[in-house]
Amino acid sequence: MPQLSNLAMRDIETVLHPYTNLATHRETGPLSLERAEGVRVYDSSGKSYIEGMAGLWCTSLGYGNEELIEAASDQMRKLSFTHIFGGKSHDPAIALAEKLKEISPVPVSKVFFVGSGSEANDTQVKFVWYMNNALGRPAKKKIISRKRGYHGVTIASASLTGLPANHTDFDLPIANIMHTSCPHYYREGHEGESEDEFATRMASELEEMITREGPDTVAAFIAEPVMGAGGVIVPPETYFAKIQAVLDKYDVMMIADEVICGFGRTGEMFGTQTFGMKPDTISVAKALSSAYQPIGAVMISDEMYEAMVEASRKIGIFGHGFTYSAHPVASAVALKTLEIYERDNIVGIARARTPQFQNRLNKLADHPLVGQARGVGLIGAIEIVSDKESRKQFDPKAGVAARIVKFCEEDGLILRNLYGDCVALCPPIIIDEADTDEMFDILERALDKAQAVVEHEGLRT
Repeated sequence: MPQLSNLAMRDIETVLHPYTNLATHRETGPLSLERAEGVRVYDSSGKSYIEGMAGLWCTSLGYGNEELIEAASDQMRKLSFTHIFGGKSHDPAIALAEKLKEISPVPVSKVFFVGSGSEANDTQVKFVWYMNNALGRPAKKKIISRKRGYHGVTIASASLTGLPANHTDFDLPIANIMHTSCPHYYREGHEGESEDEFATRMASELEEMITREGPDTVAAFIAEPVMGAGGVIVPPETYFAKIQAVLDKYDVMMIADEVICGFGRTGEMFGTQTFGMKPDTISVAKALSSAYQPIGAVMISDEMYEAMVEASRKIGIFGHGFTYSAHPVASAVALKTLEIYERDNIVGIARARTPQFQNRLNKLADHPLVGQARGVGLIGAIEIVSDKESRKQFDPKAGVAARIVKFCEEDGLILRNLYGDCVALCPPIIIDEADTDEMFDILERALDKAQAVVEHEGLRT
């Protein structure tokens, strides 16, 4: 057991860490970060790391952006806090809502502000139920998500999430939320089945679920353009068009979860545009403020808004909201972030960096441990396998992908081990060519180290 610092011991005795093996953490302690600049973060000993995950898929503009720091400090001096309950408002909230409506990939009537992606998707559930009650459709409440999808960790949003760790022993999912198949062709495609045929089958399985449950009871379908925490699953080209046809047939809403994909990550301003989706409502967060302030939003249609107006007229109030909805500091920072995205052409930057990123990513597929390399824009993942031919995975207890991530960390790169023995990459969009190459060089070395461990410990048997 390593000798832990005083800082590490204080952490162990006080902080409960999300998405962490709590038992192991008591032995290893945390990686304590102290400062950051550009695409690099620095730990308490001064060691530098490339932040290959943009934090948690979010710091698109990197760290230490002086314009965002100034936007926050100016707003704190001017109006550090006010709420928007009871018809109150402020200019940063109004301007931010106007800008989101302007850049939205689909027509938007109103913008509802929240503090996170989880709150956004939890709100989506409530809004769908509220709207259908207002429209006199009290039975139309079921929401279909997908296996391996990730939509947050509140009770409703974690129910939408399709990952076992988010359900087991939390008594989830709740009623009226179900999960259809995951569009992971590499894992779920049948032998001899083309990607288009696979997409057709995915749409057919969704249609079978809707007809089995009863179309009058199914309200919405929620999807990430690219499934993030589920393993960076990129859908087949025709997948969303086929899904949309089913939704249109049965009057089922499409909710786009753009929390990870939004604001340039896929090479368009929204992942919805990259994959030709036609959502009725959209959730955004994370890169909305480049993670400099916690803020998210739900962008809704005129149909939903009009139903809400009628319901609040009947009830006397619209009974939903958060203390920090449209927090003025968060709103000001988000507004400045969107200004920078537009002024500096963040979508163009992502597109320009994409060929190098995807070429280096795809070359990793040749490594003995990599079953598939996949991605779009500046997001990608490698799936670790024991046997490339059969696509057999290692025993989860071997933790091969976790070891790869640890080797990267030791060599100065922070990545994440995701569900399905995947290693994800999602650097700040501002990353330059040299740092992109260094990131992949470190990952290649980590794969070689892991390969040596696999051979030494006989993990393929």
